[in-house]
Amino acid sequence: MSRTLQLAEQLISLPSVTPQDAGCLDLLADRLAPLGFACERMDSGPADFRVSNLWAKRPAALIPQAQAAIKTVVFAGHTDVVPTGPLERWSSDPFVPTHQDGKLYGRGASDMKTSIAAFVVAVEEFLAATPQPQIQIALLLTSDEEGPSVDGTKVVVEQLTARGERLDYCIVGEPTSVERTGDMIKNGRRGTLSGKLSVRGVQGHIAYPQLARNPIHQALPALAELAAISWDQGNDFFQPTSWQISNVHGGTGATNIIPGEVVVDFNFRFSTESTAEGLKQRVHAVLDRHGLEYDLRWTLGGQPFLTTPGELVDAVQRAIHAETGVTTELSTTGGTSDGRFIAQVCPQVIEMGPPNATIHKIDEYVVVADIEPLKNIYRRTLENLHAQALASTEVAA
Repeated sequence: MSRTLQLAEQLISLPSVTPQDAGCLDLLADRLAPLGFACERMDSGPADFRVSNLWAKRPAALIPQAQAAIKTVVFAGHTDVVPTGPLERWSSDPFVPTHQDGKLYGRGASDMKTSIAAFVVAVEEFLAATPQPQIQIALLLTSDEEGPSVDGTKVVVEQLTARGERLDYCIVGEPTSVERTGDMIKNGRRGTLSGKLSVRGVQGHIAYPQLARNPIHQALPALAELAAISWDQGNDFFQPTSWQISNVHGGTGATNIIPGEVVVDFNFRFSTESTAEGLKQRVHAVLDRHGLEYDLRWTLGGQPFLTTPGELVDAVQRAIHAETGVTTELSTTGGTSDGRFIAQVCPQVIEMGPPNATIHKIDEYVVVADIEPLKNIYRRTLENLHAQALASTEVAA
């Protein structure tokens, strides 16, 4: 059994359903500390939803270079997993790593405990071969990515920013691949902006509409207009901004009452061609033009971010091709990740991990044959970034 597979199995066996860490971070810190990492817990949140966070960094003192010249490479991920769903529908216990037909089954196998195991073993192998690299290496791990994402990576980034920590490159281990490991990496994500719209009318008897005002009837033309708007055209990296209704709530349940209010939940997934403030203004303009009496509460879940091809993208793409022969595709599709927080303080952020076909599903698995190549891609990426740093040092000299 490879060391990466062994560590992945150890992590899967710990039932770390959000926000529980179940000992994952202690296990990982025990692996990192002997390598010279300073392991710092930054736990956060109320007692009934305590989030475990780990910031592990190999100190600059181990690297014979001027502090200003050192680049920091961060591996970021989450130890928490989504709930299992009905246990009777699983082929095996979701927290007992199980092998069948070349696949490793268990909750978190692909999202994302295998990636974390691959991070750690890749770092171990890299440092064994390069004990004094010209890069600093750090890991940022949380137990609150699948949940509210309030006391996890967001808090760690805020604390690092407050004390002036500089991050240069970040690889998030999200499962981004489609058919085989490395065929797709995310070099950005769309922003997410949600709205809860409450349109007020006048409740009344459905037989006397002249004595009432139906908020559903009033809201529909405005909603139809919003659904038809082309918010932007996207760009070379992003799809056009999308506006979608997720829920509509109105009425008392009785068939003879005109409701007094309708509540509509909607969401933008927006590209870098739009801004949150600009989208808000355009929505309000439509609602005001239709003369609605309304309240609208906004929640900005995350700004869009983009890492254009450059040092990090090149290092990862070359690592993937050297290991698998695959020419990887850059993509910004899909949902949000903790990359949105890290991108606020790190100029180059990408996401790369195993295939995502079974994430959050019953009988989640990762193909065992994908595990070592994933670890090797992470290790090769470190080697490539180290080589870039050496070249930069030689040029400067």
